[in-house]
Amino acid sequence: MAETILTGLRSNANLTLGNYLGAIKPMLDRQEKLSEEDKFFLFAPDLHSFITPIDHNKLYEQTLENAKIYLASGIDPNRKNVFLFRQSHVPAHSELTWILSCHSYFGEISKMTQFKDKASVKGQNVNVGLFTYPILMAADILLYNAEYVPLGDDQKQHLELARDLAIRFNHKFDQEIFVVPKPWKEQLEFTSRDQGIRIRSLQNPESKMSKSVDDPKGTILLIDEPKAAAKKIMGAVTDDLGVINWDWEKQPGITNLLQIFALFTDTSFTETANLWNGKTSYGELKKTVAELIENFLTDFQTKIATITNEQAEKVLQDGEREANMIAGETLLRAQIAVGVRR
Repeated sequence: MAETILTGLRSNANLTLGNYLGAIKPMLDRQEKLSEEDKFFLFAPDLHSFITPIDHNKLYEQTLENAKIYLASGIDPNRKNVFLFRQSHVPAHSELTWILSCHSYFGEISKMTQFKDKASVKGQNVNVGLFTYPILMAADILLYNAEYVPLGDDQKQHLELARDLAIRFNHKFDQEIFVVPKPWKEQLEFTSRDQGIRIRSLQNPESKMSKSVDDPKGTILLIDEPKAAAKKIMGAVTDDLGVINWDWEKQPGITNLLQIFALFTDTSFTETANLWNGKTSYGELKKTVAELIENFLTDFQTKIATITNEQAEKVLQDGEREANMIAGETLLRAQIAVGVRR
C-alpha cells in the first residue's frame, strides 16, 4: 500500500545536532525504505520562521543553507517520489490555513503547550502567529495527503490538531476532502521507535536542544567546528550518582548522551541501555560520544562545501513545481467544499 510522508525544519537559524538526529536522520532512514508508489515531501517551512524574532535579511540564504544540509545528508531529489521545496513558494499553504482557521476553536488552540510556555514569560510580547501556527502546520500536512509525519515528541499536540481538523472538515462537508494523518502511536511505529526523539541541551538536560534558544554551550550546531563540538560533549552536565543508567527522570544528562550514542550507532535504545547500564565511567561515555560527533561533523561539513547555492535553488524550484500541483488539488477540494469554487 502506498504511503505519503511529510516532514520539515524551520529556516530561522542554523540547524542543530538535535535537528539532524530527531528529523533529518529519520528522513534518510525512511528514504531508503520508499517503494515506487510512495511519496516523500521534505519542505523548508520558512513561513513558520516568523513566529519568533529573526533576521529577515538572512532568511532566504538560511533556507538555501538548510536545503544544502538535506542534500549533504543524503536526501536524493533525483528520485521521482522525493520532493524538496519551500513552504512560501506554494501559496496553497497560506490559503488553506485561513480556511482551517475558520474551522478551529479558540479553546483548542489555547491549549497548545508551546504557546502557553512562551506566553507565560513575564514581559514577553508574543505574536499572534505563535498562537495560530499549529493551524498552518495542519495545512502543511493536509495539503499533501500525508499519513505519516515524523516529528519530535514536543509536536504531538500539533499532529493531533491536524487529525482533529481533518476529521471535523470531512464530517462537516460529508466527504473525504482531507486524508487523516495516522495517530501518534502509529507514527512512532512507522519510525520504528517506541518513543519520540528529543535531544536535550548539554547544559540543561531538562530542556530541548534548540536553535532558537541562546544556549551556546548546550547546543551543537551542524556548522560548529568538529573539535569544538566534541569539547561541548566532554563538558556536558551529568550528575553525581556515579553509575550509568538509562533514566530520563533521575539521570537526564547521562540518558541524553546514551540517546545520541544510540542514534549515531543505529543501536536500539534497549540495546544501548544494556550496553552501558551499570558502568561507572562517565568520562568513557562522553569520550565515545564526542568522537562520534567529531567524525560525523568533519565528514558532513566536507560534503556541504561541495554544494552551491545555485544547485540548491534548482532542486527547490523543481520540487516546488510538483508541490504546487499536488497542493493545488487538495486546496481546490477544500475551496469547493466551502463554496468559493465550483
